[in-house]
Amino acid sequence: MAASITPPTWATELSSPPAHKQKHSSIPDPPGYSSSAPSNKKEKRVVREQPSPEEMDTLKVKKAWEVALAPIKSLPMTAIMMYMSGNSLQIFSIMMVFMAFKNPIMGILSTNTAFERFESETNKAKVLQVKVVYVVMQLVALALGLWKINGMGLLPTTRSDWLAWEVAREVRDRAVVGV
Repeated sequence: MAASITPPTWATELSSPPAHKQKHSSIPDPPGYSSSAPSNKKEKRVVREQPSPEEMDTLKVKKAWEVALAPIKSLPMTAIMMYMSGNSLQIFSIMMVFMAFKNPIMGILSTNTAFERFESETNKAKVLQVKVVYVVMQLVALALGLWKINGMGLLPTTRSDWLAWEVAREVRDRAVVGV
């Protein structure tokens, strides 16, 4: 005794979609949209014109500028993270300093590969300007890393850091707890 299994209603609706309902609203269609049902299966396809080489160069330079300004957009968050990690030598602050140096250096070394897809024979000069701005933005990010290690006291900024015979400064003021 085999019972016939009927497919669920959602499966039958997939094979035969419901008929198009006519619009009875007084709201007009948005520009470029027609709610009328297509009368036949073969609709006219709008053929999009290919952009001219000048337009392509303009678009490529615009995208290159977005890539060039990306490092400076992440700088405020990096600065906040560095400030919040403190100036003591802890694993988090050391990792922040490592990333603050690694990312800009890797960005500077990979400048040509970052912009090779945007470069063409006609826009070399414009892309060169974008590359220069990209390198400057990476150097600003690197300066943020230098600010952090200076705050941590890891930069040799006094004479006693460089000269072996120099004595470190003595602290003359001492705080004594009064009773």
